Amino acid sequence: MEQQNLTSTVTEFVLLGLTQSPEIQRCLFIIFFIVYLTTWVGNVTIIITVITEHQLHTPMYFLLANLAFLDVSDSSVTASKLLLGLLSQHRAISFNECILQMFFFHFFASAAILVFVLMAVDRYVAIYKPLHYLNIMNQGVCVGLLAGAWMGGLAHSIVQIALVLRLPFCGPNILDNFYCDVPQVIKLACTDTYLVELLMVSNSGMFVIVMFIILLISYTIILIKTHVTDGKHKALSICGSQITVVCLQFIPCIFIYSRPFRKLPMDKLASIIYTVITPMLNPMIYMLRNSEMKKAIRRLMSRILSSGKKL
Repeated sequence: MEQQNLTSTVTEFVLLGLTQSPEIQRCLFIIFFIVYLTTWVGNVTIIITVITEHQLHTPMYFLLANLAFLDVSDSSVTASKLLLGLLSQHRAISFNECILQMFFFHFFASAAILVFVLMAVDRYVAIYKPLHYLNIMNQGVCVGLLAGAWMGGLAHSIVQIALVLRLPFCGPNILDNFYCDVPQVIKLACTDTYLVELLMVSNSGMFVIVMFIILLISYTIILIKTHVTDGKHKALSICGSQITVVCLQFIPCIFIYSRPFRKLPMDKLASIIYTVITPMLNPMIYMLRNSEMKKAIRRLMSRILSSGKKL
C-alpha cells in the first residue's frame, strides 16, 4: 500500500485503521462487532417501542425515537467500515466513497446534535409549562422542529464537503484513521490548507461548542430554578439522562473539531467514543433511567413472546 505518485490525482485513500497486528485486529473485531450489534438492538428497540406503544406517543419519545434512528445511522456510516478494516488487510476507500462517508457522517451527527437541543427545549416546556405542554409541543410543532434539525444537519454537511471538494489531492493518500473525516482528509491536500482549516473549525468546531454551551446553560437553568416536587421529579430524572448523553457526545467532538488538525495520541480514542461507543450507550442510558420506557419495553417483549407461543 504505497502512496500515490506526487504528480497524480488521488483516486483512493488508504485507511490505516486502529492497529496493524492481526491478533489484535481479531480481538477488536469481536469487541466492536458486539458493540455495533448492541447499538442496533438498543436503538431499534427504542424505535419499535415508541411506534407500537400508544403511551409513548408524546413529543419527548418522538424526539427520542428520531435520535435513536440518527444514532444507528451515524454509527453504521463509520462502524461498518471499521469492522471491514479489521477483517481485511485491504483498507482502501475510493475518493468518491470517502466523500460520501464524510457527507452522511456529518449529516447524521449534526442533525443529532440539533435534536439534543430540541430535547432540552422539550424538557424545559415539560417542567415550566406542564399544563400547556401538549398544546405547545403539539405534533405540528414537533414535526416542524425536527424537519428544521434535519435541514440544519444537511446544510452543515454540505458546507463541510464543499470545503473538501475545492481542494486538490495529488500527493499522500494515507489516512491514519478507521474512517474518512474532514480534518484528516484536508491535511492530505497538496496546497496550503490553513484557511480551509480555520473555516472547518469555525463551522464544525464553533457549531459543536455553541450547541454544547446552549445545552449546558439550558439544563443548568432547569436544574437550578426547579423546586423538586413529585410532579416534576420524573422530568428532572429524564434531564439527568439527557445531560449524561450530551456530555458523552459533545466532549470528544469538541476535542476533534475545535482545533486545526494535528495528530494527537488521543484522536482515535476520541473518534471511537463518539462514533462507536456513544451510539451504543445512548439507548442504554435512556432505557435504564426511564421507568416508563422500561415498562413499555417489557410490555412489548411480553406481546412478542405471547405471539411466539401461539405460533
